[in-house]
Amino acid sequence: MEIGAQLRFQFFFFLLLKVGAFLKSPKFPIWILGSETHLSVFFTKEMALVAPESPSEQARRVFQTFDPEDNGFIPDTLLEDVMKALDLVSEPDYVNLMKSKLDPEGLGIILLGQFLQEFFPHQDSVIPDSFPVYHYNGLKQSNHNEKVSYVEGTALVMGFEDPMVRTDDTPVKRCLQTKWPYIELLWTTERSPSLN
Repeated sequence: MEIGAQLRFQFFFFLLLKVGAFLKSPKFPIWILGSETHLSVFFTKEMALVAPESPSEQARRVFQTFDPEDNGFIPDTLLEDVMKALDLVSEPDYVNLMKSKLDPEGLGIILLGQFLQEFFPHQDSVIPDSFPVYHYNGLKQSNHNEKVSYVEGTALVMGFEDPMVRTDDTPVKRCLQTKWPYIELLWTTERSPSLN
């Protein structure tokens, strides 16, 4: 295999890897966003975003590992595995009781919202619903009027059950959705910031 083809394969393989939750949770709220050509910076002053996970946030993360397509539910056959992963009581009789309680219609699915409400009631996320954000891209051609500066905006982080605000679908947003699946970005400029 020629070197160019090998590098393209390695780069393509790298794109398929999903960054783990711990790499997405730095000590300070500064994230490096990668594109095909270079890196840009996304940051905020909201320190709550890098606070340790609450038990309900951990439960949401673990549940979502069993829901890789982010449907907001898992098959009821995976409930025992989720409960074990969270160190919850996972005796077969108790799991069957929870299945019938969380899926009273017998549809064969367990909804994330009901799971969290049952096992982690009254535990709100420490992440605020909205917070100011900034994006910096150092390439002149990627900035408005080719003037390099940061772009200011507001991030809205909602749960899967919340109605969506639906902003544009940009590479910046898609990148951030790997950490916050239900994030929406409202920028103060007419043009959304670019990763390229």
